[in-house]
Amino acid sequence: MYLGIDLGTSGVKAIVVDRGQAVRAAFTAPLTVSRPRPLWSEQDPAAWWQSTDTAVRAVLRHVDSRAVEAIGLSGQMHGATLLAADDAVLRPAILWNDGRSEKACRQLTEREPRLPAITGNLAMPGFTAPKLVWVAEHEPEIFARVARVLLPKDYLRLRLTGEYLSDRSDSAGTLWLDVARRDWSEEILAASGLTRTAMPGLVEGSEPAGILRPAVAEAWGLARIPVAGGAGDQAAGAIGAGVIDGRRASLSLGTSGVLFVADDEYRADPERAVHSFCHCLPGTWHRMSVILSAASCLAWAAPLLGFGDVPALLDAIEAEDTPADVLFLPYLSGERTPHNDASAKGVFFGLHHDTTPATLGRAVLEGVAYAFADARDVLFDRDGAPAEIAVIGGGSRSGLWGRILASVLDQELTYRTAAEVGPALGAARLARLAVTGESPSDVATPPPATDVVSPDARLRATYAEGLPRYRALYAALRDEFRRGVSS
Repeated sequence: MYLGIDLGTSGVKAIVVDRGQAVRAAFTAPLTVSRPRPLWSEQDPAAWWQSTDTAVRAVLRHVDSRAVEAIGLSGQMHGATLLAADDAVLRPAILWNDGRSEKACRQLTEREPRLPAITGNLAMPGFTAPKLVWVAEHEPEIFARVARVLLPKDYLRLRLTGEYLSDRSDSAGTLWLDVARRDWSEEILAASGLTRTAMPGLVEGSEPAGILRPAVAEAWGLARIPVAGGAGDQAAGAIGAGVIDGRRASLSLGTSGVLFVADDEYRADPERAVHSFCHCLPGTWHRMSVILSAASCLAWAAPLLGFGDVPALLDAIEAEDTPADVLFLPYLSGERTPHNDASAKGVFFGLHHDTTPATLGRAVLEGVAYAFADARDVLFDRDGAPAEIAVIGGGSRSGLWGRILASVLDQELTYRTAAEVGPALGAARLARLAVTGESPSDVATPPPATDVVSPDARLRATYAEGLPRYRALYAALRDEFRRGVSS
C-alpha cells in the first residue's frame, strides 16, 4: 500500500491506496488561514506538521501500517516557508493567495526583464519569488537570516526525512525555475537577492526523495520507507485523474479553481497569464489557468448568508432551483487568469428587495463558473478543448455546481471515483512509481467514471447572456478596484 499526503490550504488530507488503486482509508485534519491585513494570507508551518501527524495517524489506524511501502507528498503551491540556518521557521508562511507583493512583481521584472522568457510566466503576487522581494524590503532583519526557502510540502519532507529537496512541478511555481531547462535560474535568483544555496535540490515527482526519519517511522508504526518527490497540488491532482498527456484535462474545484492540461513539450503563454510549469513526470510539462477563489467562495458565503455549513447552503440553492438574477465576481483574493489583478475584489451586483440568501448562493456558483469560462477561453482557444475534462477537488461533490459549470462552459464534464481526493491520490501514485519503477501510463490511469454531466439547454441559453454581463462588470470596476490599494 501507499500513503498519500496532500497539504491543502484548508486541511491536510491523508489517504492509503492499495495495489489495486482502491482508497483504503482517508482523513482530513483542518487548517486555518490567518489574514492579519487586507491582501495578506498566512499559515504557521507548525500547524501543517500537527495536522499531518493527526491525519496520518488516523488513516493508519484502519490499515496494516507494515504494508505501506512509500509516501508521496502533494501540497499547496507557491508558499514561502523561510528557514534559518538551524531550520527554525523565521515567520509565518506567506501563501499562494496572498496579494501583498504586487509592487515586488514590478520590481522583479524591472531587475530582470527576461523573466517571462526564462520562467514561462508573468510575475504574479501569488508566486514565491515576489514574496521574498517583499520580505527583503519590509522585513530586512528576517531576510538577512534566510538560509533556505522551502515550499509547503517540502517543509513536510524536511520534517519527515531531513532532506532539502523539491520536485520540479512545485518548484516551477516559485518563479525561480527555468521551466524549459527544469533547473534553477541563476538570473532570477540574483534578481531576488538569493543564490542557489537557498534552494532545495531538484528531483522528478516520481523519484525517491528521502527516507523516513527513524523517530517519525517509529511514531507512525512504519518502516523507514522512501518519500517520493511528489508534486504541487495541481500536478498531483492531474496524476490522480490520469491527466498525463494532451488527451485529457482536469478542472479542479478546490480552494482555488484550476483548468489543467498536460504537454509533452514546453509551451509558454505568459502574456495571457497562463501558467506554464513542469509536470511531475520526467520530460513532461503542463499549462494551467488559475482562478484564486472557487470552493473558498462557498465556504465564505455560507455563514455570511446565515447557513450553518456549505451543504446547508447548497440544499437551499437546489430547493429554489432558479438561475440567479444577481451577478457575483468571485475575486475574494484578487485574480490570476486572465486578469493578473491582485486588487480585484468580490462583488454582488443587482440586489433587490426579493433577493434571497439562496439567490446569492446561486450567484456564487455561477460567478465561479463564469470565471472558469474566462480561464477556459485563454487556455484552449488555440488548440481547442481536449476530448475530456475531469472534475476533481472537494467541489466535485456538488452535482448542481457540475450542471452549472457544464452549461456555462458548454462542455461535457466527467466525474470519476476518488475525485474529491485527487491530489492525495496522485501523491500516492507517485509514491508507488518511486519504488516500483512502473510506467506512469500503467499507474496514472483515469479512475472509473461515475457520471458525465452535459450542458442543460435552458441553462446554457441563460448563461450565454450572463457571461458578457459578468465580463462587462469586471471591466467597469477594474480601475475602481485599484483606488486606495497600497502596493
